[in-house]
Amino acid sequence: MTPSRSRARPLRAASHIPVRLAHAALGGAIGVMWLVLPGVTAGHQDHEVTVSAADSAPAAAPEDETSSGDLVLPLVAAGAATAVAAYGYTRRRRRSGTAAQPAPVTDGTAPPAPELDRQARKSLVTTDDCVRTSREELAFVEGLFGTDAVAPFTAALRYAEAELTTAFQLRQTYDDNPAAASRDTLDEIVARCVDAGRRLDAEAAGFDQLRALERDMSGALRHAEVRFRELTGRTASAGATLTDLAERYAPSASLAAAGNVEQAKDRLVFATTGLNRARQYADTGETDKAVRQLRAAEGAIAQAEVFVDGVDRLASALAAAAQALPEALDEAEAAVVESTAPGVAAGPLAAVREEAAAGPHDPLEALRRVAEVCAPLGSVPDAVRLVARAATADADGVVGTHRGAVGAEARTRLAEARRLLDRTPAEADTFARRSRELAEQDIRAHGNPYGGRPEHTNGVAGAVLGGILLGDLPDAQGEALTGGAPGSYGGPATRARRG
Repeated sequence: MTPSRSRARPLRAASHIPVRLAHAALGGAIGVMWLVLPGVTAGHQDHEVTVSAADSAPAAAPEDETSSGDLVLPLVAAGAATAVAAYGYTRRRRRSGTAAQPAPVTDGTAPPAPELDRQARKSLVTTDDCVRTSREELAFVEGLFGTDAVAPFTAALRYAEAELTTAFQLRQTYDDNPAAASRDTLDEIVARCVDAGRRLDAEAAGFDQLRALERDMSGALRHAEVRFRELTGRTASAGATLTDLAERYAPSASLAAAGNVEQAKDRLVFATTGLNRARQYADTGETDKAVRQLRAAEGAIAQAEVFVDGVDRLASALAAAAQALPEALDEAEAAVVESTAPGVAAGPLAAVREEAAAGPHDPLEALRRVAEVCAPLGSVPDAVRLVARAATADADGVVGTHRGAVGAEARTRLAEARRLLDRTPAEADTFARRSRELAEQDIRAHGNPYGGRPEHTNGVAGAVLGGILLGDLPDAQGEALTGGAPGSYGGPATRARRG
């Protein structure tokens, strides 16, 4: 669906033009009436004097005066109609434009293109972070209170997700051909992100009222601790799973999840500190600090689960790919034999079959190669979807657990992969793999600013990299969260309120 570019476009300094048009049209109508009506009155009086004083006046004179009078009403009506139409247009623009627009530029100038591009990128990153954090905290609350209790907040999140999806689609269109794209595209990206953030901000207070952590956080603490213990056991199992994958498949098969267990443990170390301090602060009546620590621990638990899920998901995808590969090869070879399309050869398929028969291999990569051969033929669609789903889920996990470093480009490619997953899975696979590549570049460029510092050996560096803690952290003096607010459900204006 192509989004409307006028629904949520930011106001500019030129937005006062319709108002001036309405004023000008109304003034014109009044001017016509002011200039013409006195003439009508005078002409009418002269006509009465002439008729009574001299019967010998030409017969044509009364007809000319009558014709001038007949022109008055059409002129006045036209002017009035113009004024009404312009005024109505202005009112419609105001009604449709104020619902979801950011504040207009007040100095009469629009931002230059590079600045608007930077603003659009920043808006996408910030809004994506807000949506991801809101989704994570909402899962904890839903686990405590049930689906019905969180329905309004789920609806707000779905709305924000839809706006963000459209904004990412616009960004992909812009990136595909920046020279042909207009400023309106960047304008609407910003506007839709603002709209998404405002909707989440509007629900933040009600969300906090439902949680009521300041009044009693014992239930939330117990719920977080249960999830923590479950993940601790699953993390150990994930380590065993990775060992098994390394023995069963080629090294490249498990490379995507090679560091997941270590990173899950890092987040759980941070969660341990947060949960312990939350209980300590709650016991001493320091409620704000207790809530802050709990929220940080919840964020770390959510990301540890993403890492562990990534290992389990990869194991399932590899098993499914290994099972699907023989049938996909048979189908692909038959399609190549029957095909008359130029450039389609069975050689790559034979190489895949030989590698699969020789010993440990990478089933997902093998399926991808089969799909590439058959792309012109439209065959092996199930195999293509399996590969694309695995790549998209993998990229999403990397972006989500490193969002403190990942920029707009990687997130945009990921959003495009999601959009294409059910339509053209081969393209989705390409975008997903590109998203991961870009994300890894961002992570390497970001580095670890807290590496080797003893005050940040308790998982704080990972929490900052994962976007669990917002902003930079100064030197800590034994306090895990000094200087960094944990993210919470909400938009840009409310997400750091626990700080």
